[in-house]
Amino acid sequence: MRRIPIFATLIVLAAVATMVGLGIWQWERAQWKANLLVHYAEALDNPDPVPFPARAGADAEDSLYRRSSVDCPQPTGEWSSIAGHNADGEVGYVQIASCPLEGGGVVPVQLGWSKAPNPPEWTGGHVTGRIAPFMDDTIRLIADEPQAGLQANASPDPQDLPNNHMAYVVQWFFFALTALVIYILALRKRWRGELAQRDSAD
Repeated sequence: MRRIPIFATLIVLAAVATMVGLGIWQWERAQWKANLLVHYAEALDNPDPVPFPARAGADAEDSLYRRSSVDCPQPTGEWSSIAGHNADGEVGYVQIASCPLEGGGVVPVQLGWSKAPNPPEWTGGHVTGRIAPFMDDTIRLIADEPQAGLQANASPDPQDLPNNHMAYVVQWFFFALTALVIYILALRKRWRGELAQRDSAD
């Protein structure tokens, strides 16, 4: 009679259940991301501007990829130069100024693109563009018309957002299947060893 180790089997089944659960969760996230991308595509097609959100949150999430504008009478002097593309797809640096809002807080405004990381001279003004995601779940305004002598920004595209949930679905289901196969092979090896011991004892 083939014996199945209860404790080891429970451990393996619990691990497999966890991996399957993670795969299902990633599947749900993939559906959520697909719906979100549809929402963002509709936002790109909507010409009506929205007020710039005073802070990140639900209002900011709903306004992503919508047209907006902001008055920046005087930037704070804190600049960010990060890797990015211009309207022609060239790689360089996008120049981002920090602009104080009337309702409080500071908003990053992407003024344009340059080949060098050095920030430009800019004393502020009215900037029109699109709201887009930024670092650490914050938002930024990407200017339509470049400011401060910079080159035009690449248009924000929601398709550039990371969307690897389906790859994780395949990964977790593969891990679950692999764990089951390895455990079954280990059981078969154990059973063959027990059978060989009984045969030698006989």
